[in-house]
Amino acid sequence: MPNPTTESIAPAPESLDARARAIVAEEEALLAAVHGALGARAAVRGEGDLAGRLRELRDEALESTAKDLPTVFQEMGLVRAVLERQRPDGFPDPSAPYFAHLRVREGGEVRDYCLGRHTFVDRGAGVRVVDWRYAPISALFYRYREGEEFEEAFPGRVAAGVVEARRVVVVDRGVLTRVSAGELTVARGADGVWRRLAVEGAALGGGAGKAARAGALGTGAGARGRAAAPDITALLDPDQFEAVSAPPDRPLLVIGSAGSGKTTVALHRLARIAFEDPRRFPPSRMQVVVPELGLAQLAARLLEPLGLDRAAVRTLDSWSRGAFQSVFRAPPPRLCADTPSLVSRLKRHPALYETLRRRPRLAGARPSLAKLRQELGDLCVDQTFLAGVVRASQGDLPTTAIEETLRHTRLQLAPPPDDLVAGVDPDRRETLDGLGLSEDTPEAIAGTLDPEDLPILLFLATLGGAGGGRSLAHLVVDEAEDVSLFELFALGRHLDGRSVTLAGDDAQQTFSSYAGWPQALAAFGAERAATVRLETTYRCPRPIAEAAHAILGPLAPATPPRAGRDGAPVSRFDFPTEAHAQLFLVGAVRDLVEREPDASVAVVAHSAEVARAFHRLIADMPEARLALDGRFSFRPGVDVTDVASVKGLEFDYVVVPDASVRAYPDADEARRRLHVAVTRAAHQLWIAAPGTPSPLLRAIPPA
Repeated sequence: MPNPTTESIAPAPESLDARARAIVAEEEALLAAVHGALGARAAVRGEGDLAGRLRELRDEALESTAKDLPTVFQEMGLVRAVLERQRPDGFPDPSAPYFAHLRVREGGEVRDYCLGRHTFVDRGAGVRVVDWRYAPISALFYRYREGEEFEEAFPGRVAAGVVEARRVVVVDRGVLTRVSAGELTVARGADGVWRRLAVEGAALGGGAGKAARAGALGTGAGARGRAAAPDITALLDPDQFEAVSAPPDRPLLVIGSAGSGKTTVALHRLARIAFEDPRRFPPSRMQVVVPELGLAQLAARLLEPLGLDRAAVRTLDSWSRGAFQSVFRAPPPRLCADTPSLVSRLKRHPALYETLRRRPRLAGARPSLAKLRQELGDLCVDQTFLAGVVRASQGDLPTTAIEETLRHTRLQLAPPPDDLVAGVDPDRRETLDGLGLSEDTPEAIAGTLDPEDLPILLFLATLGGAGGGRSLAHLVVDEAEDVSLFELFALGRHLDGRSVTLAGDDAQQTFSSYAGWPQALAAFGAERAATVRLETTYRCPRPIAEAAHAILGPLAPATPPRAGRDGAPVSRFDFPTEAHAQLFLVGAVRDLVEREPDASVAVVAHSAEVARAFHRLIADMPEARLALDGRFSFRPGVDVTDVASVKGLEFDYVVVPDASVRAYPDADEARRRLHVAVTRAAHQLWIAAPGTPSPLLRAIPPA
């Protein structure tokens, strides 16, 4: 999800000209009028601490077990109740009452509107703060530029006039700190002096300054004292706003390249639907489902300022466990913690979905969980059946997947070794190392299911006549290219109606579960979904966007995505060994953190093992964190992670430490994985290639 534009203050600060001074004076007078109208209902004391605690509890809930969730939810309810008592619902927060200012002239009358997240009108004071989510006037801000004439059909009338002023503002702790009006952006410095900013593209996304010095990691993006960022809601472009405004009953598919604002659109649409019809779409019946924990944590944080902190955010694994219990009225059985990759690929593959979908179902009573488990087990030890699935994959699944699935499933179906000696005296069953008979052995998976089995069982149960469980009013599925057809099918059957937003990018698929958008929509039950394509990437500057397009090679779309701005060039460094690469990169990362302590840096390795090895080299740095399985803190510093953990996230700087031919061979899956890694960068990208460089780097010359 893109960040708002950031700028670097020019080395020689520009004094404001007469126009800039007049704009600042107008905005300060408007803010003073709003504060005066709000009166005694100013910022609520203690609310920040409570809001922070609410965020902590929400992150805790994402990782909690079913046993612990009731306790976490109870505390969340208590904290939320105190917050609601402290500040009347639907009242602007005086510390940041709005994020944009629109002035329109209709006929001979001029009106000023402030766009925020609550509506407050004091006509006597000339104050109109409107909620962007459902105030019709907000459409003018997103559809028209300053000086343009407009004609829009509003409820009960047709409005026509001119947009006289269109400004993005930042109010921080009740103080105006920045104003952007077209090409002009000014900010209040720490000394209280207003200065004009050197901006590279005022758009939804990161900005890049000049490199600190040639060959250095760092563009100044994380330097101290940079201007406060504008609210992301103010930066929606017209295409994004039209998608956000799509009718709630129409399924919507949002397709866009990395950093184009897919998550922004999906979450803002969710907020708009909830506020337009809260009785039909209460937050308690709205849900966001994403593949990875890191993106789930980020989405939960982004929903809070949109007023949807009560909407549930779930990872696919968490959702499937809950759906399983809802449908079968029983918790999921013990799951295998280390399913072989080929078995996982086969169980998520569209070929298995189509094969099972076409199998005839026996008429009669709804099958029990025990019968469905037996049916699935029988299929996974049926060599003829598995061979048919592999043939149907048309070469996407290797024939070795058959034997791997047979071996793995037989171990799961075998009785646990402990059961075979159940009648033996416990003292005689004790092992020399104190472990169970099967612990740390291949037999330890006896009696387990794979995580991929849960959506398959939900699919089979639904085909057999089982209900869908708890119904949802609206559902957002982000990074949908990594959601299997089984998962999409089951998700669609938990939806009351067709109010859904699917967001994704087929160039970023990291699993073999992607079958194509038509098949995905059909599995979900949303064949008539409207499609919105976001053509501009706001996260990545042009050099990174071009490098990412080249890495995709034959998988790349015919037309490269438009980049919203220029930036620092991509740097590639070749080294004879991994040790040489690590020595160089560790020094560069340490130097960057010293120069830019507010920067977010990600070292994105191709595997968790490489990430752990690199983290050991900088573990003494208090700013360094090993962030695997999506466990990000979203604080300045260095996150050492892997490709599987970073989808949907972004960082100021990204370092790829292991772009060798072994890590990223000339294969479709490797192209997509490296593409995901490099497109996490909002300002600058470094790629290190130890040993033989990856052939995917041909278009990026070494430094």
